[in-house]
Amino acid sequence: MDTDAALKQIEAAQSLEALQSLKVQYLGKNGLLTQQMKTLGSLSPEERKERGRQLNEAKSRLEGALEAREAALREKALQEQLEKEALDVSLPGYAFPSGGLHLISQIQQELLDIFRSMGHSVVEGPEVESEFFNFDGVNMPEWHPARDMQDTFWLQKPEHFTIRGPFGEDVGDLGGALLRTHTSPMQVRYMIQHTPPFKIVVPGRVFRYEQTDASHEAMFFQLEGLVVGPDITMADLKGAITELARGLFGAEAKVRFQPTFFPFVEPGAQFAMWWAERERWLELGGSGMVHPNVFKAVNDYREKMGLPRAYEGMTGWAFGFGIERLALLRYGIPDIRYFYQQNRLSFLRQFRN
Repeated sequence: MDTDAALKQIEAAQSLEALQSLKVQYLGKNGLLTQQMKTLGSLSPEERKERGRQLNEAKSRLEGALEAREAALREKALQEQLEKEALDVSLPGYAFPSGGLHLISQIQQELLDIFRSMGHSVVEGPEVESEFFNFDGVNMPEWHPARDMQDTFWLQKPEHFTIRGPFGEDVGDLGGALLRTHTSPMQVRYMIQHTPPFKIVVPGRVFRYEQTDASHEAMFFQLEGLVVGPDITMADLKGAITELARGLFGAEAKVRFQPTFFPFVEPGAQFAMWWAERERWLELGGSGMVHPNVFKAVNDYREKMGLPRAYEGMTGWAFGFGIERLALLRYGIPDIRYFYQQNRLSFLRQFRN
C-alpha cells in the first residue's frame, strides 16, 4: 500500500461521504492496511517487528489525516449551512429626534440670567391662589374696577382642597379660590415671610378668562420683579429696566416710560425698550413704585401672624410683563396660539436650542 498516495486522497476528499469511503478502504475490516496487518504472522520475528512498526506508523498517519480532514469538512459544512440559512434579526438603526427647550422656556431662562446678574433671587409661587393674595393684598378690593380687567377662573373648593398661606396656614377664610391672574400674589407672600432689603424676580404661569385670538391667550407666562428697601426710588427702577434692555438687545438699547395706572403701584408707568437692530420701540409691560396699601396689607398680615411690622417707611418698585409678548415682538411671530394650542413642531423647531 502506498501511504503517501492514500494521504493525498484523504486531503483531496471533498465530502464527509468520500472521506468515510476512504476510511473503509484503508482502515476498514477488509481494508488494505488491515489485510497487510494479517500477513505479519507469516514473517520471521525480525521481519515481523520491522514490518509491524511500518504498518503502525502508516495507520497512525492515516488516522490523523482522516481526523484532520473530517474536522475541516465539518467546519466547512457548518459555515455553508450558516451562510445558507442566515437570518438578520436586527432592525435598521433609528435616529431618535433630539429635543430642546420650548421657546418660552429659553426666553424665560435668558431673563432670569439677566436678573441673577443684578443680584435678584428667583422665587416661585402657587398657581391656585386665594382671593386675598391675588386681589385684595395688591390693592384690588372686591369693588375695585381694575378687577374687570382680569376676568378670572374661579374654583369651587372641595373639602380636601386647602389654600395655604406663606407659613402653611389655612387661608380659606380670606376669600375664594382661583387660578392666579398674575404673578403679583408672590409679592405679598414673599414680603410677609421676609424683611427688607431684598430683590426678587418671579416667573410663572398665569390664567385669565379671555377671548383667545392672535394676541390673547387664556394661559401665558409672566415675569414679575420686586425690590424693597430704604430709599428705593423710581431711578432704581429705570436703571434695572435699562440693564434688562441691554441684556436683551445689546448696549445700544434704551428704555422709555409712559405714565399710566396700575392699582398696585403709585406712580405707575408702561415701559418700552428700544431695539436698535430693528430700529423700533417694543412696549413690554407695566411698572412703578409699590403702592403704600400693598405695604399696609403685608404689615397687617404679619401682625396677625405675631410678626413685627417691617414695611413702614420702606419703598420699593415692581414690574411685570408677559414673556410670550417678548417672544412675539422679538421673532415677529404673528399668533400667540402657535406656542401652545397648535403645538406645530415645524414652528417650534425653528427655535430649538
